[in-house]
Amino acid sequence: MIVSSRTALAAGLLACTSLVPAEAKITRIEITKTEAAFEGKSFGAAGPYEKLTGKAHGALDPKAPGNRVIQDIELAPRNPQGLVEYTTDIEIIRPKDQAKANGTLLVEVVNRGNKLALRNHNADMPADAADLNALKSSGDGFLMNEGYTIVWFGWQADLAAGNNRVRLQAPVARNPDGSPVTGIVRSEIVVSAPARSLPLSAGWFTSTTHTAYPTVSTDNRTALADGFRPTLTVRAKESAPRVAIPDTEWSFATCAEGQPQTASDRNVCLNGGFQPGRLYELIYRANDPIVLGVGFAALRDVGSFFRHERRDDVGNANPLWRQGQKAIVIGTSQSGRMIRSYLHLGFNRDEKGRVAFEGAMPHIGGGLMPMNVRFGHPGRAWGDQIDHLYQAYDFPFHYAAMLDPITGRRQGILDRCNANGTCPKLFHVATSLEIFEGRQSLGLTDPLGRRDVPDPQNVRTFILASTQHSPANLPLPTAAPFGNCVQQSNPNPHTWAMRALLTELRDWVKDGKAPPASVTPKIADGTLVAPNQVRVPAIPENAYGNVPRPALRHIANHNPLQVFDFGPRYRAGDSSGIIDVEPPKPGTQSYGILAPQADADGMDLGGVKSVYQQAPIGSYMAWNVGRKERFEDGFCIFQGAFIPFARTKAEREQTRDPRASIEERYPTREAYTAAVRRATENLVAQRTLLPADAAFLVRQAESEGIRLGP
Repeated sequence: MIVSSRTALAAGLLACTSLVPAEAKITRIEITKTEAAFEGKSFGAAGPYEKLTGKAHGALDPKAPGNRVIQDIELAPRNPQGLVEYTTDIEIIRPKDQAKANGTLLVEVVNRGNKLALRNHNADMPADAADLNALKSSGDGFLMNEGYTIVWFGWQADLAAGNNRVRLQAPVARNPDGSPVTGIVRSEIVVSAPARSLPLSAGWFTSTTHTAYPTVSTDNRTALADGFRPTLTVRAKESAPRVAIPDTEWSFATCAEGQPQTASDRNVCLNGGFQPGRLYELIYRANDPIVLGVGFAALRDVGSFFRHERRDDVGNANPLWRQGQKAIVIGTSQSGRMIRSYLHLGFNRDEKGRVAFEGAMPHIGGGLMPMNVRFGHPGRAWGDQIDHLYQAYDFPFHYAAMLDPITGRRQGILDRCNANGTCPKLFHVATSLEIFEGRQSLGLTDPLGRRDVPDPQNVRTFILASTQHSPANLPLPTAAPFGNCVQQSNPNPHTWAMRALLTELRDWVKDGKAPPASVTPKIADGTLVAPNQVRVPAIPENAYGNVPRPALRHIANHNPLQVFDFGPRYRAGDSSGIIDVEPPKPGTQSYGILAPQADADGMDLGGVKSVYQQAPIGSYMAWNVGRKERFEDGFCIFQGAFIPFARTKAEREQTRDPRASIEERYPTREAYTAAVRRATENLVAQRTLLPADAAFLVRQAESEGIRLGP
């Protein structure tokens, strides 16, 4: 048999690797397809882009100091070298001529397998997730015109296949004798439309996109050997009493309409159907926890490989290696929390002691990630009504270390990377919705909300004033009902600020250029206050065109936070461990949650104020409340509000709207353009708007007049 020189080299390398100390790293890069990106379109000086698709294969030494924190890694199967293996999908877009790349790798932590970097930074992007995942559109091409190389990889091992999601394949934990690992699981089930049969993992954010932990028994009416029995309850609000649903009314089964009921260890059937506007809580005993914390190591190893290594263990070239390039990790919402937890658990130091990422930009990602937990739920969030009881907000909250008077712990998110010198330069970007609804004020103050706490030297924080979690798509509806909310959603964009801030972070990381100052609301200047002190304008129900619409007469108080007791094996200081108590028991002391103070129009006084807020045509508000039978008067999850101004003074007076009308604010197009120009000048000076984007927005105002958003 003739053996090629490449095959012989690969065999030799593999033999050598078995003789050297094990490391946590990417062992093999497999690029299965290279093709033109964006149909061959050319982008400024960077030229055309190409797309690479494949997989990265990694191996972890479970005994290495940087890996021991991973929950259940000691129970994961090992290869002959004693390493724990994983495989992650990878997708890359890069300038076809790599000499034209800007020397910065953007590694995006995908959101539930979805790619969001282009949507967040390129204007005129479509809202369709399938289109974004397929990379069919480039919008105005900002990231490509700038010459970035973008890497997407899988980190969330409980994702279902489909919709071009980028996923991770991680091992399942097994007991040393080979038997299944079991444990208690709480699944909060919320639906937007009636349904009889759902996956056990179904929730507001998880729906059918996440795989479920299988129940140990499909018999819900007989107690297990230890006396445990699964339960299903329902309630109208998070704070309402749980009402038990008789075990004769539900089962572990599929029961689609018109189909016979079939027992299933991954599905639940409710005879009368699950209804919108209700919290269903299923607590059951499950099998086979995935070692989810491997996802943190995958982020470290992917970033470190593409940043530092020329080749993998079998000789495949690193397709992105370039002398002197830097790496920035970015992530939105769930993925921003993943970055914060990654840093908190010390993963930015690779097994050779190198920094994986020189820069980090978590976006709309307050809190931490409930992932490094046996039977964890990384797809869950932190709402005041939905997902309120998941482990998304353990102390520490702030990047700076401080004492928590409730737990008695002194911690900061950057403690571990500070200890070994591997902290990145970091821009934390959030909307004010995260303050109202998501407890983001705890990242600005001490735990009791009594004083402002400055950022560490390597951190800057930017709160995008009067914005919701993700801006609403245009055009907006003009009459109720507005989905689950009392008011229509807020279209105030993130895009222009995100472009400027990424540019500033890149320049800080690559060239050492001093970054802009943090821009946040503060206790000291009265722009961050107790929620019951926030001013709410008395806007009448028929304030716009005599179209009846419910009024926002009050703010949902806030999303309170206590220390939850998940049992003795849960390590709250690391948001890690094993949960034995479900639902968790809340403590009696509450943290000090604050909210942004508002002006006479109901918009935030502090933070980065967009052009649209500084030259407004309505009230952009970072909070909204649920309508009747949709968690009424609780926060309408992730949704702010937009309430247009009256068009004329006469209309305003007729409806008794206290806010000045469009006519009074901008008597001419020139007056509106002047307001836009002043706003862009303010933002450019603040370094939260690029000069080129400022010029574009002024030209747009001159030619088109009043707009809701980009």
